[in-house]
Amino acid sequence: MAHKCFISFKTEDMDYKKKIQEDMDIDMIDKSLDEPINSDDEDYIMRKIREDYLADSTVTIYLIGEYSAENLLYENQAYIKRELQASLYIKRELQASLYNGENNTKNGILGIVLPSMYDKVYKGKEQCSVCGKNHNIVCINDNTTIKEFSYNYYIPKESGCSWSEDERYCVLVKWEDFKNDPETYIDNAFNKRKSEISKKTKVRP
Repeated sequence: MAHKCFISFKTEDMDYKKKIQEDMDIDMIDKSLDEPINSDDEDYIMRKIREDYLADSTVTIYLIGEYSAENLLYENQAYIKRELQASLYIKRELQASLYNGENNTKNGILGIVLPSMYDKVYKGKEQCSVCGKNHNIVCINDNTTIKEFSYNYYIPKESGCSWSEDERYCVLVKWEDFKNDPETYIDNAFNKRKSEISKKTKVRP
């Protein structure tokens, strides 16, 4: 089944967006937000993004690159301001994607880790001090992603030292793996919309 996908990205990662659009046989719409919405009302901004840019989509693809994290630290203050504003668009897009209300059903969220971020996100295995088993260390936090993604990837829970796939709403994949089988990962994100964990997502962590 083909799904319509909205791509949330920073301009620095445009080449990867084009590869998804032009080189992969995926049914999608692309209505990325290029101009800021002239309002200080967060509810209005979210509604406009949802209605005007995300209305026909069911899966939001979030490109996780070097410039798309919650915490951005640069020496040039003008660059900081511009980058934070651009990151705000990603936050609004993910918030709108997670929103579930009248005439608005939430999207599945698929995070694609771009090659430049592999070493920052994937840290190998480590023995757990709680259960004694080896766990994969996946650094999804404010230094690597937007909070709307990290919270809904590691949804807080009362017990357990690791998360199973059923305990995560957001789906995560390396670029190389996505490129080899895009439909499977898009399907996985789409199916999360009706899963039990979808009831525990948060729009504004």
